[in-house]
Amino acid sequence: MSTMNWKRRFTLCECAVMVLLLGHMTSALEVPLDSKVLEGLPQPPTITHQSPKDYIIDPRENIVIHCEAKGNPHPSFSWTRNGTHFDVEKDHKVITRSNSGTLVIDISEEKAEAYEGVYQCMARNEHGTAVSNNIVIRQSKSPLWSKERNEPITVQVGVSLILHCRPPAGLPPPIIFWMDNNFQRLPQNSRVSQALNGDLYFSNVLAEDTRNDYICYARFPHTQTIQQKQPITVNVLNDRPAGERKPSFMYPSGDSSTVSVLRGETLELECFADGLPTPEISWTKANGDLPNDRFSFHNFQKTLKITEVMEADGGDYHCLARNRLGNAQHIITVVVKAAPFWISAPRNLVLAPKEMGMLICHVGGNPKPTITWLVNGVPIENSHKDPSRKIEDNTIILSDVQTGSSAVYQCNASNEFGYLLANAFVNVLAEPPRVLTPPNYVYQVISNRQAMLDCASFGSPIPKITWFKDGQTAIVNGDSYILHENGTLQINVAQPLNSGKYTCVATNSLGNRENHVYLEVKEPTRILKQPEYKKVQRSSKAVFECKVKHDPTLIPTMTWLKDNGELPDDERFVVDSDSLTINDVTQEDEGTYTCIMNTTLDQDSASATLTVVEATAAPPIIYERPDPPRDLELTDQKERSVQLTWTPGDEHNSPVQSFLIQYEDSLHEQDVWNNMTEVPGTSTTAHLDLSPYVYYSFRVLALNDVGLSEASIPSNQYRTNPASPDENPSDVEGTGTEPDNMVISWNEMTGLQSNGPGLQYKVSWRQKDTDEDWMSIIVANVSEYVVTGTPTFVPYEVTVQAINDYGSGPKPEVVLGYSGEDRPTMAPESVKVLVQNSTVAEVHWEPIPPSTVKGKMLGYKVSYWKEKSLQKEDSKPEKPQELTFSGNETEGRLPDLQPYSQYSINVRAFNGKGDGPPSTNQKFETPEGVPGPPTFLRITNPNLESFTVEWGPPVDDNGRITGYILKYQPINNTEELKEMTLLANETSVILENLKYSTRYKFYLNAMTIKGSGPIVTTAITIMDEAMTSRQVDIATQGWFIGLMCAIALLILVLLIVCFIKRNKGGKYPVKEKEEAHQDPEIQPMKEDDGTFGEYSDTEDHKPLKGSRTPSNGTVKKDDSDDSLVDYGEGGDGQFNEDGSFIGQYSGKKEKDTAEGNESSEAPSPVNAMNSFV
Repeated sequence: MSTMNWKRRFTLCECAVMVLLLGHMTSALEVPLDSKVLEGLPQPPTITHQSPKDYIIDPRENIVIHCEAKGNPHPSFSWTRNGTHFDVEKDHKVITRSNSGTLVIDISEEKAEAYEGVYQCMARNEHGTAVSNNIVIRQSKSPLWSKERNEPITVQVGVSLILHCRPPAGLPPPIIFWMDNNFQRLPQNSRVSQALNGDLYFSNVLAEDTRNDYICYARFPHTQTIQQKQPITVNVLNDRPAGERKPSFMYPSGDSSTVSVLRGETLELECFADGLPTPEISWTKANGDLPNDRFSFHNFQKTLKITEVMEADGGDYHCLARNRLGNAQHIITVVVKAAPFWISAPRNLVLAPKEMGMLICHVGGNPKPTITWLVNGVPIENSHKDPSRKIEDNTIILSDVQTGSSAVYQCNASNEFGYLLANAFVNVLAEPPRVLTPPNYVYQVISNRQAMLDCASFGSPIPKITWFKDGQTAIVNGDSYILHENGTLQINVAQPLNSGKYTCVATNSLGNRENHVYLEVKEPTRILKQPEYKKVQRSSKAVFECKVKHDPTLIPTMTWLKDNGELPDDERFVVDSDSLTINDVTQEDEGTYTCIMNTTLDQDSASATLTVVEATAAPPIIYERPDPPRDLELTDQKERSVQLTWTPGDEHNSPVQSFLIQYEDSLHEQDVWNNMTEVPGTSTTAHLDLSPYVYYSFRVLALNDVGLSEASIPSNQYRTNPASPDENPSDVEGTGTEPDNMVISWNEMTGLQSNGPGLQYKVSWRQKDTDEDWMSIIVANVSEYVVTGTPTFVPYEVTVQAINDYGSGPKPEVVLGYSGEDRPTMAPESVKVLVQNSTVAEVHWEPIPPSTVKGKMLGYKVSYWKEKSLQKEDSKPEKPQELTFSGNETEGRLPDLQPYSQYSINVRAFNGKGDGPPSTNQKFETPEGVPGPPTFLRITNPNLESFTVEWGPPVDDNGRITGYILKYQPINNTEELKEMTLLANETSVILENLKYSTRYKFYLNAMTIKGSGPIVTTAITIMDEAMTSRQVDIATQGWFIGLMCAIALLILVLLIVCFIKRNKGGKYPVKEKEEAHQDPEIQPMKEDDGTFGEYSDTEDHKPLKGSRTPSNGTVKKDDSDDSLVDYGEGGDGQFNEDGSFIGQYSGKKEKDTAEGNESSEAPSPVNAMNSFV
């Protein structure tokens, strides 16, 4: 069989052989022994239960040595004792349990010592032999204390003292404690404490240490007996008291010592120091921290305990004893050894004939364990030679196995500290496939949910599972289906079209077996109309609707709940198929009502609230804020809590909903009141949890519907003692600002959070997923620390722990941070541009390698710019444009390009630090496009027979201009549009033979090989232009100008004469004449200065006497409305691109204004003459 096949086989055996009925692999690696499905399937023995290696027995009870095993056929059992066969049948005191290898030894008439020894159980059948561990049987012992006479001990006050216990060696070792004659434990503290060996250490003795009943007791746990040492008498004298002295060590002695411990065990280090005053003990580890979650201090800091010791716990531990006179240090070197431990134990193999397999015995230990192999309990070198078996150190390789070669292999790994023994069978089977999933099983699933169809099977070789739907082609892995190794078919999102018959076929070299299952995809249950919020009057009716849609083949069940509980058992509640009716509503009916529609596969629910109000409005009540509480009192005063009680004030017709309790910390924030807690309005007391190192004052406020009351009078001040911090700084982050640093920042803790004086922060960091030790530094009064010399953008584990003068805060949470980013160091490669059309192109590139990103990849920037136009030789490069593509995109579109142009482009990656180097500039060209509109279109040189049409070339030619199309036709006429095709180098054309007095509209556009561009238009009337030209000629004639000047001079002379006559002596009855004639043209002069009066607005527009005025009061126009003469001064009519005339009304407005000015500035000559009559 191929290597691929045996790897597949081995992998399955590592994960599971037995597949459960639901299609999921079990963790047991064994052949299934279902008597109905797999009856008669052979299996070598497997030990399932055995006694511990070191078995200490109680001599008062029978000895029970366990050995249970399974296999097919069921195994038989035998035992060895001290390496030789133990014939249990010849010893009438030994009984073997039925169908088991467990021994029961009756020692009621025999000493237990007779059965001490090393036992080993063997379970065998025709397919192999499994063996148990070596089980060492030892009797528990509780020996008496050796007789001794304890002389009284006399010491001076202040000296150190050791009281030795020296308990008898028991099995297991006894538990030691010191008591007095009254069986009361002797008090222990930092001055007096007990060592692990039972000795009692006094750092210095006091006069009250004098007593005659220092008694050491040893309790033996197996026999539950207690042995007592003879009492020790201690007399403490005060005639020559010892003076104060710096610490020195009573145990361990010297400056250093060494302790060995095994991996996985518990390490206990202890230090006892002499000194006066009593020394304080502290522990540190050289070049590292103590393991956070595995160390603890005991015995008043004198014992350091580390559980589940690992190799990293080895090293030097410093025990420091300190008082005010000095300190002493002892270094304990811890050496970690290791008994053998499993890295990967060998696993059972089920192989088909001719297949390959591998047994691996992977162990660790210090020193390195020795591995030996056994087969069926016999050293493998003493067993018969098997050419299919090859041993390489810790691995047995089996190849081309044969039927009948099943066996049980044992791996034994040992060193000086212990051994490991594991059994692993190799079962060679040739079995055709068997499908274990029940046939014709029906799976039901809701639409759009996941469906799992099982095909549990067994066979050797391992069967290959193939699925078919409705008997059609095989189902393969894809977006819709996933085929699992255990044969299960997964449909990610089941749809109605997935319903049908599914067939799984299990196939190996010995045959095949198929099984049919069915999938039914159901419609989901949905509430179409949800119940709505109801506000009803008491004694009325409330109706909640709940209309549901569900699959018709599923049986629905409607359930109604009130406040997540059952509906009241009341006939007023009526439940219909799609509604809930509550008759005669009461106040107790208020709450939240939920309808739940259940089917066998799914459910849906919805809720609504019912509010009950009074039927009639109550008389008005005056509501006010409550009065402040009073009589505050502090009771049950403890270190970290206190009880606050008060008397409520008047509620003023609005019940108090809650009481708000506030506190002031006069030590850290005087005159600042903070909210502490809130209690219901029915309470008049509150239990308050306090923080250390705070000077508390409390006050209470009451809250009702109107608002908060005034604050109560503050309570008496309550001070708490300092303690170690209860919390660590928040919002810890690690972010780099430079490529070689990481800034660790946090929120500084408040004085309230510090719990004591001397607040500092222990900042620790190490690179993630490495074997580096934690680095630490202690800082104060800052909120960040900069770690320098870091690699660029690598993850770090970061912690910040609060420390004060009274200890450290809790174990800090590990936060993931990153060192600083650097700019990407590599430019994208393989930059290619695909031109889509004249204005759009696509750019593609290869992503840069992750190692060159040097930070968090944000995306790519594409810069492109127009180098030149392919049509205009003197064009200049344009300013670059930039597009940004996020993430790992490797392509993008370049929009709004200029046709027929040459572009340059480059691509660069960027991260949070900035942009990387750009790629080499790539050039590309855009094809020609349609041109832009001509820059202008105008009519020049108009006359009655012809005129000239002029235009400017387009600004955006977008290619080579191939010509122009000029179209024109009369406006409001049915004549066809005339069209002229003009050459590219033409910018004007003369049109002749056009109809007189006709308005024409003109259309012009440019062309390239890609087509025609936008059209510009203009319009002109042939007659208007000609007459405008004539009027310009008359207005410029010399005789006309001379006539106008003469008239102006005559008017000036008349005005001068008029003014001279008026200024002569004597008065003329002008006013009377004016009143008699009632001439509206003549106005009285002002009396103060003799000047003419101003004309009114209505008179400004009256004609002179003798002028002709039509009956309708309008002036007749001589020209038609379409004439251009009234609107301009020259013959050159200017047009916009849309054909409208530029400034068409300006000439006429100026004319009207001039006429108004003439009538208001001077009276007419006729009126002036009448003034002399």
